[in-house]
Amino acid sequence: MPAATPAIGSSQPSDQPAEKTALAGNRRWLLWGLLACLLASLMGTLVWLTGRYELSQQQMQLEQDAAAVVSDIRSGLNRRVQSLQSLQVGDPSPQGWSFEAVALLREHREWVHIEWRDQRLALLAGADSPYWRNPFARIGRASVLSEVGIACATASRLSGPAYANSYYLPQPDGLGMEVMDVCLPLIRDGLPAGYLVATYALPDLLAEMVPRQLLRSHQVSFTEADGTRLAMLGEGQRRSGQLQAQQLLDLPGHTLVLRLDRWIGAPGLLPNVLTALVATVSLALAVVLALLVRDSRRRQRAERELAEALAFRKAMEDSLVTGLRARDLQGRVTYVNPAFCAMVGFSAQELKQPHDTQPYWPPEMAAEYQSRLISRLAGAVPPRTGFESVFMRRDGTRFPVLVIEAPLIDAGGVQTGWMSAFLDISEQRRVEELSRASQERLQATARLATVGEMASLLSHELNQPLAAISSYATGSLNLLAQGALPAEALRQAMHGIAGQAERAGKVIRSVHDFVRRRDQQREAVTPQALLDAVMPLIVLQARKLHVRVLVDVHADAPAVWCDRTMVEQVLLNLARNGMQAMDQVPIAARDLRIGVRLRRPSAGTARGASGPAPLEDAASLTWVEFSVGDGGIGITPEVAQRIFTPFFTTKAQGMGLGLSLCRTVVEQHGGALLYEPRQPQGTVFRFTLPAAPD
Repeated sequence: MPAATPAIGSSQPSDQPAEKTALAGNRRWLLWGLLACLLASLMGTLVWLTGRYELSQQQMQLEQDAAAVVSDIRSGLNRRVQSLQSLQVGDPSPQGWSFEAVALLREHREWVHIEWRDQRLALLAGADSPYWRNPFARIGRASVLSEVGIACATASRLSGPAYANSYYLPQPDGLGMEVMDVCLPLIRDGLPAGYLVATYALPDLLAEMVPRQLLRSHQVSFTEADGTRLAMLGEGQRRSGQLQAQQLLDLPGHTLVLRLDRWIGAPGLLPNVLTALVATVSLALAVVLALLVRDSRRRQRAERELAEALAFRKAMEDSLVTGLRARDLQGRVTYVNPAFCAMVGFSAQELKQPHDTQPYWPPEMAAEYQSRLISRLAGAVPPRTGFESVFMRRDGTRFPVLVIEAPLIDAGGVQTGWMSAFLDISEQRRVEELSRASQERLQATARLATVGEMASLLSHELNQPLAAISSYATGSLNLLAQGALPAEALRQAMHGIAGQAERAGKVIRSVHDFVRRRDQQREAVTPQALLDAVMPLIVLQARKLHVRVLVDVHADAPAVWCDRTMVEQVLLNLARNGMQAMDQVPIAARDLRIGVRLRRPSAGTARGASGPAPLEDAASLTWVEFSVGDGGIGITPEVAQRIFTPFFTTKAQGMGLGLSLCRTVVEQHGGALLYEPRQPQGTVFRFTLPAAPD
């Protein structure tokens, strides 16, 4: 027993380190194994993701190819429609049309048949493709006219081409093909004039409009919505996998599905994926983390700036008094600001809802506004043009607005709609009305002042006919008292009394017509009629001032479109000013010349207060020029600077309103009031008025 004890004690310390070493080695291998498994899993996952990425890239490319094919087919169909339209150039006869149709069918193999039908779909002329002999021999054309009628009805509604549903067309050789009809409405002199119907062979349509290089590795087909193939082109190669892409060919009246198939092999591996991935994964992760941190900071800064910009824009929009409205290319309202909502009395949600007519359009003007909207959406109106319109508030009240529209361009430079600005011009109209009323009051005051100046002239002028009447009456009474009054003498006395009374009445009526206030109304008036109305008043003052009045009205001067009373006041004011300007001139040189002549748009210019200015504002109008020339001392440069200023006058008793009112009246008619020196001395005032329409 004593000998055995040391042996047992010596064996225990040697076994424990071995077990610990083995356990540590197993643990190390387990860790390495786990690391290897993780690396293998990572590599396998990356390889699998690489394959999936390649497949996704190929699928994306296939989708892009399908979209490109659909775009090519749609463009090709549009070109074919233009070719069909060329058949109707020059109002052809059925025989000539058939000849041109055959030539067109020879150029386009995808067409098997073309027809010219009238408004009731009765056949006027037809032609078959030279590549297909009598394609409707088996089923007859009449069996598919119902689909053609539906397509033509759709084409008439759309005012453009419409496509019918495809159908199977059997052929005499036992085969057949899927075909589709297109109907094109004909318009002549703004009225429907029939239809052009063309029949497409879908297989030939694919053959003509699908790129050749695409068919070498793809299979292209037209299918129904349930996957049934209607036409197919290209040969597929059976491999380990297949990719498929579908795109809708949305045509007016009918929709086809374009299917693109491609067979592929096993995804290839990138040559350097396994070797470069392990060495760069750590560095890539660190770089990605740094980029993510930087990108996050940039995103936060951009979001903060965007929020500030949006808040700033919102504050600006809320503070605007101008109404803003945005519409897309289909005419739907996408945005309105608070000012516009307050202007019309509707909320933004109500305005953005789809409406046949906008709620702020007056019902009696809805058709006109709808036509203007269609014209704007079609791009027929130049951008940034302003026009006036009338809107209706929620309570039914109408108010005028000024509308300014401009294209709405996105960040890519593409037009996405229209932006409109609205200004409520009710207050402006009220101010204009007040200004017009004030002008009328000033004109009335000027007329009354003119009449006051003429009162002395009237008393002197009326004394003569009244004295003559008194003389005739006294002589007649004396003869009657003597009892020997011949009938002829009595008749002459009565005629003299009547003539002098008519003379006095003309003077009084001229003043009464001039002073009488009436509403503004424009009419066609001959220049001679305008002069006849004011000549009695002009002659009154001309006699007092010993002025000769010369009138020259050209025979070719047409009637003018004007407010008669206002233009008569202009003529009278200019004539009075001219006569009063000659008070320092010898009597022999006092002559006032009044002229009227036709002024063509190419006429020259005269000199006004601010230098040369054209006598016409619109080059396309015909104008009549009135001129009043005096022989006075002329206008000095100091007076010329203020000659049209209200309340500026060189007369001791003047009001300073005459020339200012004259220019206002002429400009309201669209003309211009100018002046120029007269040779050898004096001044000529000229003003233009538009000629009356024929």
